[in-house]
Amino acid sequence: MTDKPDERKEEKITDVCTTYAGAAERAKAGEKSASIDEMTGIQALERNAPTLPMKPGLVERREFEYTRHGTQTLIATFDVATGQVFGHVGDTRTEEDFAQFLKTLVDRDPNVTRWHVVADNLNTHQSEAVVRLVGRLSGIAEETLGEKGKSGILENMTTRQAFLRDPSHKMVFHFTPKHASWLNQVEIWFSILVKKVIRRGNFTSKEDLRHKILRFIDYFNTTLAKPFRWTYQGKPLGA
Repeated sequence: MTDKPDERKEEKITDVCTTYAGAAERAKAGEKSASIDEMTGIQALERNAPTLPMKPGLVERREFEYTRHGTQTLIATFDVATGQVFGHVGDTRTEEDFAQFLKTLVDRDPNVTRWHVVADNLNTHQSEAVVRLVGRLSGIAEETLGEKGKSGILENMTTRQAFLRDPSHKMVFHFTPKHASWLNQVEIWFSILVKKVIRRGNFTSKEDLRHKILRFIDYFNTTLAKPFRWTYQGKPLGA
């Protein structure tokens, strides 16, 4: 069964593109724009024999049998204005994991006056834990949020998303339309990570995989980080 189309598709596309376009100017005023998502099920695969390097007349030869050591989940944010990446690698991606990641992000930059977060419509991005975190950051009393599944802001996904989109909060969410996570800039960075580290990687354990991902993030931030040149404005291509 195909989901119904997002009735607010055009509005959300415009909102996300406007967020990208204004990121550099907002940064001068102390605001940060962060593109955030998770990369799940990253496999720690160890080849059962060493890869044979290229030689004159021969391509690189890679062992096709491997040992599985489990999977990891990366939660990462791409700073739209600077291209800097911050990530956390762990075993799960619960709503508590995501809310803790956001809290850590805020704690790392206590002088930021407002956060603009671009995210897709995953339920963990609109969870009770995230609403309560945004409420605390914005000085909103928890007892005014209501009760999940019953009343108030926490009642359902629609009421929670409306609260998280409120531009007066310390952390403002800008949600991509349904089936349009390609609008999320961190997805571009994920493709870089796959190409540079994961696709041809050899990992002896989950810890080895975690270490190599975090080491690449450090390397990327030091040598490669720069904002993406975002030209899409929400209009049909060719218009």
